[in-house]
Amino acid sequence: MRLRLPAERPTEPPTGYKIAHPVLSQDGTRAGFTGVSLGGALPYGVLDDAACVYGRRHRPPARRCDCGFHCVHDRAAAEALLCTAEHRAAVLLEVSVLGAYIRFERGFRYARQRVRTATVGPCACGMRAFAFADAGWGRPGRRALVPACAGCVRGRPSVSLAEFARLAGQGLRVVAGDGGTGSTPDGLTPTTEPGVPELVAEAALLQARLDWLQSQLARLGERGTGSGAHG
Repeated sequence: MRLRLPAERPTEPPTGYKIAHPVLSQDGTRAGFTGVSLGGALPYGVLDDAACVYGRRHRPPARRCDCGFHCVHDRAAAEALLCTAEHRAAVLLEVSVLGAYIRFERGFRYARQRVRTATVGPCACGMRAFAFADAGWGRPGRRALVPACAGCVRGRPSVSLAEFARLAGQGLRVVAGDGGTGSTPDGLTPTTEPGVPELVAEAALLQARLDWLQSQLARLGERGTGSGAHG
């Protein structure tokens, strides 16, 4: 006879932690995340239901399948995953575990989740990030993003942390983590009006794009002058 653990009936949704890559829809109107392991092929929104990655018709989390969202109990355990080379550009998510779930020693596998907070690491150069820039890869219909500072954004397609939070919706909060001496605001919820720090960061992002554009125009001008001299 196989003993089963008693069913849990928590008064509040359990909290878990995980890492993921931020993504932006092809048309730039929707923001979300994609996992770093088994479920990486299925991007999800801030509030979303899990689907079986194998295409089976059962409801996640099925006991004889690996489907469902995954998270760990301990924030430090999730942060440790960010140390690996392939996960350095991922963000740390704090989530509410909703719906049916299966509890394991280190975390949950579950049917539905709400991403409450996304903590963004520093830019690849070490400066504090205040924007997401095109990572150079993605999923069908989704462009993956990486944390970026004003100096590294340049002409790459990008979106500020505050704008990402607005596009993601559902009250998501995006927070800039530790970095260098560069300053950046915390992300805003969709109902929060931008303050002076947020506007300064937005202006810096625009200035970085203008600087890159001016450098490209200058190069074109030099080429045009050079070709005229040899003509």
